[in-house]
Amino acid sequence: MFRAGVKAEIGDRVRVVGEGHDVESAVAVIAEQRPDVVLLDVHLPGGGGVEVLKQTLARDPDAKFLAVSVSDAAEDVIGVIRAGARGYVTKSINGKELIDAIRRVADGDAVFSPRLAGFVLDAFSGSIDISSVDEDLDRLSNREREVLRLIARGYAYKEVAKELFISIKTVETHVSSVLRKLQLSNRHQLTRWATDRRLV
Repeated sequence: MFRAGVKAEIGDRVRVVGEGHDVESAVAVIAEQRPDVVLLDVHLPGGGGVEVLKQTLARDPDAKFLAVSVSDAAEDVIGVIRAGARGYVTKSINGKELIDAIRRVADGDAVFSPRLAGFVLDAFSGSIDISSVDEDLDRLSNREREVLRLIARGYAYKEVAKELFISIKTVETHVSSVLRKLQLSNRHQLTRWATDRRLV
């Protein structure tokens, strides 16, 4: 549905030469069509956008990627930029803005949604330790990351349980696991940790 929506938005101004529904099909169609710009879903099934970047750039270092995602989390932004994407925009972008972003990436520019540009600047300035972002977050499961974000945003355990359709006991278990894996002592430290890394 999302791909169909994007094609409808940009189809009269940008020629879409192929589509992929997972990592394997995306890598294959990129290799076959060699598009000017690849519009890349960060959370593509089969390994994610980073895997598409790795496989494609190993064969074609000049390929240009613009990442598109619902996520504006620091680890997603930094992860795909480190892997070689030339830009990152969120799915709230409108058609006109997306066409402009595609053209700019095709011309060799780097393009970011305004809020996301700060992540990249912070990562390069050292405000965010990009090595520890990847390393620490890799220890957490996807569910633990979801719980971490909600707790850091100030949600009570009961609210987290309702939001994620899990029991309060399960939330407590996930929080304990997150604290242990990140070597933190309490909820306050967890919130600070997440805030420092722009995960909330």
